[in-house]
Amino acid sequence: MEKILVVEDNKSMQEMLANILTEKGYSVKTADDVSSGLLLLKKESFHVILSDLQLPDKDGLAFFRDVKTTGIPFIILTAHGSIELAVEAIKEGAFDFVSKPVDPNYLFLMIEKALESTRILRENIIFKEIYTLETEKPIIVGKSKTLSAEAEKLKQVAGTDTPVLILGESGTGKELFARALHNLSPRCHKPFITINSASIPENLLENELFGHEKGSFTDAYLRQIGKLELAQGGTFFLDEIGDLPLNLQGKILRVIEDKTITRIGGSQVIDLDIRFVFATNVDLQKAVNDGKFRKDLYFRINVFPLNLPSLRDRREDINLLAEYFIKKLAGEMNKKGITLTEKARAKLLKYQWPGNIRELLNTIERAVIICKSLEIAEHDIILPEKPFDLADTFNLNGSLWQVTKRAVQMIEKTKITTALDDTGYNKSRAAEDLEISYKSLLNKIKEYGIEIPD
Repeated sequence: MEKILVVEDNKSMQEMLANILTEKGYSVKTADDVSSGLLLLKKESFHVILSDLQLPDKDGLAFFRDVKTTGIPFIILTAHGSIELAVEAIKEGAFDFVSKPVDPNYLFLMIEKALESTRILRENIIFKEIYTLETEKPIIVGKSKTLSAEAEKLKQVAGTDTPVLILGESGTGKELFARALHNLSPRCHKPFITINSASIPENLLENELFGHEKGSFTDAYLRQIGKLELAQGGTFFLDEIGDLPLNLQGKILRVIEDKTITRIGGSQVIDLDIRFVFATNVDLQKAVNDGKFRKDLYFRINVFPLNLPSLRDRREDINLLAEYFIKKLAGEMNKKGITLTEKARAKLLKYQWPGNIRELLNTIERAVIICKSLEIAEHDIILPEKPFDLADTFNLNGSLWQVTKRAVQMIEKTKITTALDDTGYNKSRAAEDLEISYKSLLNKIKEYGIEIPD
């Protein structure tokens, strides 16, 4: 039964409203002023608030501002002379107003509309988090062997409920992989809920994850469902888990192991049926050694890792991705038919892309906007004038030996790729320019998974 709070200081009007609403089947509580109404809101849950505009201690507009954050539809009762104030309240978010003398049928209609609006709002809380298969599917663009190997592993694990940990630098497409994993799973028609640990203040993160019961803290006028519960039946993607505060790491570990949660301020244990996917750009092994990440949580989430390569480690995909972005963006901007000149392609290949795919997308979007013909020229590709420091473009985590090994591999691969590109992928000439044997070049090409165009 829907509960309505009626705040009206005129006793005869208050009784009349309570009677007609009760006869209609609603549960009704009444208050004579704003203070009494706020006390009732702290003790009980209501679906609609019906308030007079002129009250003894505050006006209805001030009352609405006090309770606006609860999201409860607020209907104002107003006399003819105060309609302007009622309209002001509606501009600020009140649901509607009903003029006195009250027409019961019109009042019932407004209440039903208000109740319907809250039902739709509750559904939208879930729907806005769901990745809609019919309108937009995740596309993983690339042909490099390293990316293809990870995409193949993704397909193998998608049909299971095994937790997946996606590793990679910022901008490498970790969320795209997570969405693809969800869409390939048996849970694809259920919610895909995502939360980024790094983007939410620590004091709010627990509430976002677990939700809370009404009255569990100041201003908790309504029960709030947490993101974990909203993911019921589907996939829960916890991005940047490496930035999760230590005090929450133990709670997340318990959720993974028990598949249950309890809302903040509640006692009811809620069973979860969800699949966990995690992502981070942090070296979790180093974080464990430094005491910043729980060892038991690390082993629990690192069951099936996917390692996404940086864009500089899959240079053969740079122009492929650029062409894909051009086609997508040019269509959105009604500038179809745009292509890249050879000099523009070469400029894209020579850059190190510390921001990875996200930086490439931004660069191409800017180029599509400013190009004056159907060709994106070299000068349309605007890149930072000053190269980024090594610390900005290279993973310095790990021991000196590990970092040195990665640096040598990166430089060797970049040098070989450049030599092959400069010689039109003539391996004999590239080997001469590099001053190594033809056999050594073939071994390096195989070791680094460098793609040779047909």
